[in-house]
Amino acid sequence: MNSGGTIFAQLMDFVPAYEFRKCVERYKGNHKVISFSCWDQFLCMAFAQLTFRESLRDIQVCLRATQSRLYHLGIRGKVSRNTLAHANQTRDWRIYADFAQILITKARKLYAADSFGIELDQAVYALDSTTIDLCLALFPWAKFRKRKGAIKLHTLLDLHGNIPSMVIITTGKVHDVNILDQLIIEVGAIYIMDRGYLDFACLYKIHQTSARPSGWPWIQRLNPRTLPIRQTLISCTGFVRRSPSRSKGFARRSPFRNPFAHTDEVERNNFSRSRSSTGKTRTGGKKRSKNSRR
Repeated sequence: MNSGGTIFAQLMDFVPAYEFRKCVERYKGNHKVISFSCWDQFLCMAFAQLTFRESLRDIQVCLRATQSRLYHLGIRGKVSRNTLAHANQTRDWRIYADFAQILITKARKLYAADSFGIELDQAVYALDSTTIDLCLALFPWAKFRKRKGAIKLHTLLDLHGNIPSMVIITTGKVHDVNILDQLIIEVGAIYIMDRGYLDFACLYKIHQTSARPSGWPWIQRLNPRTLPIRQTLISCTGFVRRSPSRSKGFARRSPFRNPFAHTDEVERNNFSRSRSSTGKTRTGGKKRSKNSRR
């Protein structure tokens, strides 16, 4: 007979319960709670995540099937669909947001020395978003389209260990570029972003905050319509148009005045023409050959 704890209970031993109780006390999460505490709610949702439960009814059926073992799992309150739904709706979300940041901080320390394929002394972050479809009848606040609801999950991923350092949830209508205003820029770090985050005013703030003489604060893929010459990567310490007379769109109104290092698009089946292999940079409107204009 197994006299030890369950696998789930052993996993939860790694969770700092003391830090969780501090988060609960900070926002008075257990105020007027009789039986189903915030810790019980957290254990139920963690169990659902680890066992791939798909609904509240699925969580209830699975946990009630082992009713006599709930005490050994750490769950003291009675698990029911209505109680769990009410807790998810009324409990302060900031309790779990603060606790998630505590867990992320601990995890980042464990993977800080891990390599992700490139030897860099700086911290490297990737910023992107994903759209999660929702039923508009059940989630009327999740505005996205006329007959479709959705939320956006904006994630800043630390590439050392692939650990999210920031997660922001918005409605589907919020554009990706608006998240740049909520970023807390780490001095000396490198940020990798997609073309959806192209806002020269915000990027210039990042440049001013984390400017380093020997590096670039971000790497970004540009929209082909932004510049007359198509580029797939641009690593900047600023922004200068390669040909001011032929620039189009809002690139003409760029606030950047410093030189930048760019990487031309690799032409089909001809990697020898890529400037990324030569390591050269271009800073102004010098005359280009015919091959470079393609």
